[in-house]
Amino acid sequence: MARPQLFLVLFSLYSLFHIPSLLATGAHPAYDDQPSCSASVASSDPLPTPLRREEFDGGRIIDITHFYRSDMPSWESTEGIGQFLRLAESMANGSKANGSEMKLGAHSGTHVDAPGHVFQHYFEAGFDVDTLDLAVLNGPALLVDVPRDSNITAEVMRGLHIPRGVRRVLFRTLNTDKKLMWKKEFDTSYVGFMRDGAQWLVDNTDVKLVGIDYLSVAAFDDLIPSHLVFLEGRETILVEGLKLENVKPGIYSLHCLPLRLRGAEGCPIRCILID
Repeated sequence: MARPQLFLVLFSLYSLFHIPSLLATGAHPAYDDQPSCSASVASSDPLPTPLRREEFDGGRIIDITHFYRSDMPSWESTEGIGQFLRLAESMANGSKANGSEMKLGAHSGTHVDAPGHVFQHYFEAGFDVDTLDLAVLNGPALLVDVPRDSNITAEVMRGLHIPRGVRRVLFRTLNTDKKLMWKKEFDTSYVGFMRDGAQWLVDNTDVKLVGIDYLSVAAFDDLIPSHLVFLEGRETILVEGLKLENVKPGIYSLHCLPLRLRGAEGCPIRCILID
């Protein structure tokens, strides 16, 4: 049998036995069941329910990115981010293909901050998200639980005993316990870094990526001062709005990839942990 024909036979057998298992249901409870979409081809067989997962490969890969929805919190808003996705071209209305348009704030949901976010001269010089170091955004990371009774101060940082050599830390706080990222109304009581906590981290650790579980790493009462400390040296990358529930503290391989938006001081980012 010719090699191309042999390959087709083997692939057909693989598809017969393996693909059905990939279509099994079991959506994560965070997601509502969504109706299926398909091309307008008649079929007597119903389509399976789309599988939406928070974990992959038997739990080895964990998605720590929030999915976008109209009622996710938006900065200082009581109405959430609102409608952000529009079906501009619809097959149901006669278009040849479905095509969506998106309008979304750069600091919505799980996102990253670039130095130009709080420094005008950095913004004008072009220190945008396309200049962020992918070597910092990807690599071993430590997930820690922060004491639930305060913002992240210098005293709290000392008590965490983060070892030298650790370059990426994800801080899980009371924000996760209170499910703040699942509430539409912005909450100014969220936990974040006070200026002295940010300064302690910069001065006493090797951490170059700071991740947190709400829309800002900086506490609302120290919003700009803490950002200035973190971003002034252009060495620390801030990842905000992470989904850290149901993840055990410990060391993981972190992988975060922002969009290549030149001129943008922030943008949505997809982050995963690999155990």
